[in-house]
Amino acid sequence: MRPHLRGHRLLMVAGFVGLAADILFRLLEPWPVKIVIDAVSRSLGATIRRPGPTMDASLETLLLCGGAIVVISILRAIANYWSAISFALIGTKVAADLRARTFRHVQGLSMRHHTRASSGDTVQRLVADVSRLQEVAVTAGLPMLGNAVTLVAMTIIMLWLDPFLALVVFLATAIFALLSRRSSGPITEAAGRSRKGESALATTASQTLSAMREVQAYGLEETISSNFRNSNKAALGTGVVALRLAASLERRTDVLIGVATAVVLAGGGWRVLSHSITPGDLIVFLTYLKTGMKPLKDLAKQTSRIARATASGERVADLLEAQTDLPEAPNARALNGHRPDIAFEDVFAGHGEGTTVLHGINLRIPAGEHLAILGPSGAGKSTLASLILRMIDPTSGVVRVGGEDLKELQIASVRSHVSILLQDSVLFGTTVRENIRFGRLDASDEDIEHAASLAQADTFIRALPDGYDTVLGEAAKDLSGGQRQRLSIARAILRQAPIVILDEATAGLDPASRESILDAMEVLTRGRTSITITHDAFAARLCDRIVWLEDGRITEEGRPLKLLEDPESRFSKWMGETPTPRPEQDLSGHELQVPT
Repeated sequence: MRPHLRGHRLLMVAGFVGLAADILFRLLEPWPVKIVIDAVSRSLGATIRRPGPTMDASLETLLLCGGAIVVISILRAIANYWSAISFALIGTKVAADLRARTFRHVQGLSMRHHTRASSGDTVQRLVADVSRLQEVAVTAGLPMLGNAVTLVAMTIIMLWLDPFLALVVFLATAIFALLSRRSSGPITEAAGRSRKGESALATTASQTLSAMREVQAYGLEETISSNFRNSNKAALGTGVVALRLAASLERRTDVLIGVATAVVLAGGGWRVLSHSITPGDLIVFLTYLKTGMKPLKDLAKQTSRIARATASGERVADLLEAQTDLPEAPNARALNGHRPDIAFEDVFAGHGEGTTVLHGINLRIPAGEHLAILGPSGAGKSTLASLILRMIDPTSGVVRVGGEDLKELQIASVRSHVSILLQDSVLFGTTVRENIRFGRLDASDEDIEHAASLAQADTFIRALPDGYDTVLGEAAKDLSGGQRQRLSIARAILRQAPIVILDEATAGLDPASRESILDAMEVLTRGRTSITITHDAFAARLCDRIVWLEDGRITEEGRPLKLLEDPESRFSKWMGETPTPRPEQDLSGHELQVPT
């Protein structure tokens, strides 16, 4: 959190000035009482031999000391309020900065990390763990810092008043340090287990809510609820252990403070009787002891919360320390060129250590070519597309775009040259207009509506309750699959990227929606390099060239008509097993002569 404090120096100075004033007024608070007690004791015949200024027990003295207490209390309240507000603002701003920094970092991690990580756990770290850090820092850490400084200042004054009684404070502090050291380790360990349990709960809830249709369709409500209850009980158990350990430390601290107070009261009374200190000094001692021991009591009381915040801090730090396996070169260049070609040179690639999906891929895709990548599931088709976007790096070989090695180019620059359309359209919980605008953030409303028209989405958008300003629900589940896909196509058209990747973009659609999507895709890919990953026979035959992947290797490639002429080709056999739903045309609209 330290890097984020530098921008709030003025607030920090204001907070510490208020804290210093609060400490000063705490030190002054018991002195008017001491003056009155000593004056009254002297007026009743007590012999006070301690040197120093004295005041007579008069109405003027009583009013003056009473007024001093009121003034000190008001000034202390103002100082405390000032420091509390300053530190609360710092905590809120630093937490917001830390959360934003962590979120940016998470977005920069590779897909390999996101495939392994739980989204529910990541959200917990971003939201709950950062909030717990902020809460404990503001409500526990900073007040305890003020109390600790107060304890040191009061101990110095107590040493000046009576070293013998001040020794009691030292002994109490040492004993507390020993007790807390023995307890803090188990408390922190239990708190860490509790946070992991809560994270597992969040993951279960997130997965269940995102698959609610399947859960209800298969009647799994009771089974998943039972699993959730068991995880909940386990998390509750570890939380109770941490609370029990903290409560035990707090009670032992109460006993320790009680014993220290009794010793000071007895020893102080004896010192008063021996004329070593005045009754007022004893009052100051007891007040300072009560105030000075407050940090110990607060520390015991807050141990569980601090332990949980420590566990949260470790979880946030672990997320920030996660390194991307796609580092950008220090001297990385921007990708230039409006129509870059793509080349794979002896590329081997996989999605994890020890797994190789692609084996020795050699492929060149000229600018403007429409390429279809076919093959059985698991052959490596989507892996090939991920390499172009630099979602993963090859384990060996080189991927070039525009003649440049992708590893030597700026990642953002490469991705700005690519539009991607997936089977599951990704839409966000904002307006239709903003969902399309994500394709190009500086686009005007006219550009957005023109792109929607080209994607054949304008008509249904205007029929929505608020038209382009309709706010979509989570994942836009209130739209049909075809409507979601057309919004994604509008976004891709708006992007105007020279390379388009279509990954099963028509899969799972009904025939009417599929016809509309294919028409919109023709507009999207016109004049651009397109890579179509599909099991759609018609979409494949529209392309200029077919590449067949099997077991991570290119087993055949060629123009659709040429491959269809060979009855032994994989493409020809596959086409023989696939029904043709509409007449064959190329992207110019000319009918293709396809052998049957």
